[in-house]
Amino acid sequence: MSFFRSKFCFALTASVLFSGAVAGAPVQPLGAAPAQKDAAPPLRICAAKKEPPFSLEDGSGYENKIAIALAEAVNRKPQFIWSDKPAIYLERDFLDKMLCDVIIGLDTGDPRVLTSRSYFRSGYVFVTRADRNLSLHSWSDPALKNLGHIAVSFGSPSEVMLKEIGLYEDDMAYLYSLVNFRSPRNQYTQVEPSRMISEVVSGNADLAVAFAPEIARYVKAAAVPLTMALIDDDAMSASGEKIAQRYDQSIGVRRDDEALLDELSGGLVRAKPKIDEILASEGIPVLPVTQ
Repeated sequence: MSFFRSKFCFALTASVLFSGAVAGAPVQPLGAAPAQKDAAPPLRICAAKKEPPFSLEDGSGYENKIAIALAEAVNRKPQFIWSDKPAIYLERDFLDKMLCDVIIGLDTGDPRVLTSRSYFRSGYVFVTRADRNLSLHSWSDPALKNLGHIAVSFGSPSEVMLKEIGLYEDDMAYLYSLVNFRSPRNQYTQVEPSRMISEVVSGNADLAVAFAPEIARYVKAAAVPLTMALIDDDAMSASGEKIAQRYDQSIGVRRDDEALLDELSGGLVRAKPKIDEILASEGIPVLPVTQ
């Protein structure tokens, strides 16, 4: 997620209301079911109306489903606070303005918010047509230089690595064609995840490179068999800086909302079986969490 959303932006790598702890109230052990409360406030969830596959107003986004599972785990009613804007603006325009209280799906340690313990970890993947019989696992694979068009997200580690290995200039016109030649420098512009996969399916692109949760749904539903391979976490810039390919995912709350974070941390423990089921149904490859 990036300075806009951790999945997409290399620079930094869809909210829920809690009334606060009552002085003298007993502390719940981590993972213990919370006591029932009268007229408990709803869990207000910051969410973008149209940010597939993460969040959709009809509730079909996988992060919408995770939010509902978390709300159930803390015995509260989920209430989505929908934004017409892209999810990159949720923290600035909704969370910080106290219009909602929790964002689902941020990189663990995102400095804009307090983040929970990680509830899953995944990484960037290479996606190719299975009939190409390509076996790609690292940005250092020389076979990359023999490929045609490569579809990536703007501002992502994938775009950074295309530049590092000298393939960006030849691929740039193709990438801009995927967004009707709008400049991502002048306005928020992004290649739709479904478009990246359809480009591979059609043969217009030899390769798509994206954060696995972003495109797993479309790989799974593709009209032709595709291969999705996690990229080795060994990418480096020319200056020796590590370009991370794998990320832990957390929920985020406002930086002064430690009580809410504690409440939801226990909820994540109880919701873990359901969250794991959601991720598996989505087809997202999951790695052991590191934080």
